Amino acid sequence: MFIQTEQTPNPEVLKFLPGREVMGEGSREFRGADEASASPLAEALFAIDGVRRVFFGPDFVTVSKDPDVDWGHVKAPILAVVMDHYTSGAPLLKDTGGASGHDEGEAYEGETAQIVAEIKDLLDTRIRPAVAQDGGDILFNRFDASTGVVFLHMKGACSGCPSSAATLRAGVENMLKHYVPEVTRVEQTL
Repeated sequence: MFIQTEQTPNPEVLKFLPGREVMGEGSREFRGADEASASPLAEALFAIDGVRRVFFGPDFVTVSKDPDVDWGHVKAPILAVVMDHYTSGAPLLKDTGGASGHDEGEAYEGETAQIVAEIKDLLDTRIRPAVAQDGGDILFNRFDASTGVVFLHMKGACSGCPSSAATLRAGVENMLKHYVPEVTRVEQTL
C-alpha cells in the first residue's frame, strides 16, 4: 500500500491519501482525543504525541499537529497508523452517526428555502470540491434571511488555517453573492 501526502495551505496540517475511499460521502472531524472513540483510526492517530485534530474526507485524511512539533517527528508514525488501519480491514467508524455533508439544524420555508437550496447547491458543486483538494471541508450552518448573512463551518485543514478568512471572503463570499443576490456576507462559525 502506498500512501501519498500533500501539503495544505495550513502549515500545521498534512493531507494523507491512502489511495482508497475514506468516508466516501460526507466528512467527519475529531477535534481532540476525547472525540476519537467513534473511530479506531482516529483513536490510533491521537495516540501519537503532537496530533491535535483529525479529519476524514471522501478519499483523504488530514491531520493537524501542534505548532511546536516538527512534521519530521510525526509524519512517519502517522503514515504507519494509516497503513496499519487499512491493511487490518478495521472499520473507519464504529458508528456511522455524525457523518454529514450539511448541518441540518433549521427548516426554511418559501423563498428562503429556495435561497438556502441554491446556497447548498453551490457549496456542493463548486466550493466543497475545491476546498477538499486542500484537505478540508466547508459546511452550511445557517442563513439569516433578514440580513443576507450565510454562516459556514470550516473543517479539516481549513479550520484554523491562516488563509481561511481570505478563502471565505475572496472565494466563497464572492461566488455566493454573484449567483445568489440575496447573500450579503459570509461568516465562519466555530
